[in-house]
Amino acid sequence: MRWFARVSSSREVTCSGCDGVYSRTCQLVHLCGHLLVGGLKEVTEPPAHLLCFSELLEDVLRERPQEADGIDSVIVVDNVPQVGPERLEKLKNVIHKIFSKFGKITNEYYPEADGKTKGYIFLEYAAPTHAVEAVKNADGYKLDKQHTFRVNLFTDFDKYMTISDEWEAPEKQPFKDFGNLRHWLEDPDCRDQYSIIFEAGERTGIFSNDAKEPIVVEERARWTETYVRWSPKGTYLATFHQRGIALWGGEKFKQIQRFSHQGVQLIDFSPCERYVVTFSPLMDTKDDPQAIIIWDVLTGQKKRGFHCENSAHWPIFKWSHDGKFFARMTQDTLSIYETPVRKNTSISAVLDFSWSPGDNIIAFWVPEDKDIPARVTLMQLPSRHEIRVRNLFNVVDCKLHWQKNGDYLCVKVDRTPKGTQGVVTNFEIFRMREKQVPVDVVEMKESIIAFAWEPNGNKFAVLHGESPRINVSFYHVKNNGKIELIKMFDKQQANSIFWSPQGQFLVLAGLRSMNGALAFVDTSDCTMMNIAEHYMASDVEWDPTGRYVVTSVSWWSHKVDNAFWVWTFQGRLLQKNIKDRFCQLLWRPRPPSLLSQEQIKLIKKDLKKYSKIFEQKDRLSQSKASKELVDRRRTMMEEYRKYREAAMQMYQEQRPLRLELRGGVDTDELDSNVDDWEEETIEFFINEEIVPFGDLA
Repeated sequence: MRWFARVSSSREVTCSGCDGVYSRTCQLVHLCGHLLVGGLKEVTEPPAHLLCFSELLEDVLRERPQEADGIDSVIVVDNVPQVGPERLEKLKNVIHKIFSKFGKITNEYYPEADGKTKGYIFLEYAAPTHAVEAVKNADGYKLDKQHTFRVNLFTDFDKYMTISDEWEAPEKQPFKDFGNLRHWLEDPDCRDQYSIIFEAGERTGIFSNDAKEPIVVEERARWTETYVRWSPKGTYLATFHQRGIALWGGEKFKQIQRFSHQGVQLIDFSPCERYVVTFSPLMDTKDDPQAIIIWDVLTGQKKRGFHCENSAHWPIFKWSHDGKFFARMTQDTLSIYETPVRKNTSISAVLDFSWSPGDNIIAFWVPEDKDIPARVTLMQLPSRHEIRVRNLFNVVDCKLHWQKNGDYLCVKVDRTPKGTQGVVTNFEIFRMREKQVPVDVVEMKESIIAFAWEPNGNKFAVLHGESPRINVSFYHVKNNGKIELIKMFDKQQANSIFWSPQGQFLVLAGLRSMNGALAFVDTSDCTMMNIAEHYMASDVEWDPTGRYVVTSVSWWSHKVDNAFWVWTFQGRLLQKNIKDRFCQLLWRPRPPSLLSQEQIKLIKKDLKKYSKIFEQKDRLSQSKASKELVDRRRTMMEEYRKYREAAMQMYQEQRPLRLELRGGVDTDELDSNVDDWEEETIEFFINEEIVPFGDLA
């Protein structure tokens, strides 16, 4: 055992951990560690009066401060450069600049040996929460090529020293079988699923899509308190509750995980489904950020909490395509993190950013600053290599639009050219797969309503103009470095563009204020396949395969005519599903195909061979449906016949009772007791009309 006493000339000392004032008899502390900071001096043995206190006041001393009190604000930083006295001050300035971002540093200690620092230091913060924040953010910080910090809490050393030298087998945890989490992909008819919320949120159902009518998979009352959300690959269904989030999955939709976050309102998944982000406006403190929490989906553990300055733009965190990185905007600063939740870099003066859907490349733009032009930068991570920088002038605003595969990036630039009035829009098209990332420009002088890339292709569509003269233009990005205008349709009733997930087909929709006008377009030859209307439609949702599209009128936006209609991709209406106070429909996403591009090309090449099998299956399905309909009708007729026979039998059994009640008069037939009938004729005046015939002579 080692005993330490704080060096002090006064009779009273102030504790650095709790700011309490104690007499010098309380300065002795028993520790098992190697080193203490803050002016402690080792002594050989405790004084006799302290042992006396231990014997006489055992019950009182049981309430004394714990060993970790006062040192739980201390961190140990390892892999620090070893420097001499001439460079020590510079090192201290660098260390202070890095670690003061997490809180106020009250004490620093740099151990030395042989005239150089030992390569590790001790820092004491004003509060334990600041120390925890420093460990979370600075552990793994790369100072230079030779030095990467390893940061730990000082109290962790006691924890690690008490670990037994003998290995103990971990306690075996019971296996929880949630069933096949991707069972819906094994449907022999390849039917996709979707969730709906109706009865003003009181009921939630999961259905399989069928051309004739939806097939109920699961339906529950009060399954969620607000809305639901599918994970990106369709593995989990998230439901919202006052106390937090619940994840459901498997064939019977069992509860898989819970995340306790009081008053949660918003949720977002990482693309890999490993992490989930929740937001609540109720739980947040200065020292313990709880507004935004990142959770581990598999373990249910909280990874880290964040403060939230503004939740108007959700999701606040945007993820890279593989979930290895995520980023957020805070006061014109772009902060990039590497999972598991470790800060990687920060970039100042950024107004907007977006991740590539196919690579770990982040695009961001910085506005003009005096004589320095605005610029769009493409940065690759984790190397932070800037693969392309584009300078822009007279910029008002920029919007970043990635193509689904990350093959192209469109930067929509609104600018005011010198000497002119009004805003001109340029589309800066970055060709990401070509050497040195060349950029093409398309200029449009009309106001832009909507822009959308073809998901799996090289076309994009633009809605432009002013109502009632709204036009839609289709462009083709060619391999020869040119962008060609394919077709323009004028006078369209549309304010939104919805591409099929597989490309080629799209729906031009005039939602809400445009009364639900719909136009189904085939962009291979730019033909209008059909023009239709779903009055007051508020949402359009394509299924993952691109075969079906749903239009709906949500009770959340319109209180009457709440329903969802199912269409084919060609615009042929299949179903009108009316649900009481229908609120929301979401298709269940599909995970990426396991087939390679070569295998997909081979299947497309032999599609005629497969189509014969599918056509035969469709005919069998139709005949099966017809047979099922006939069998159902026969069953209903047989049930009616049995019911009628039972009713007639009961009617005959009750005949004596009816005769008794009617005094022996048989009233079962209309012509019964004809002999007892009496005929009576009644005449009464109805109307009198005098018609003159004129002079008959």
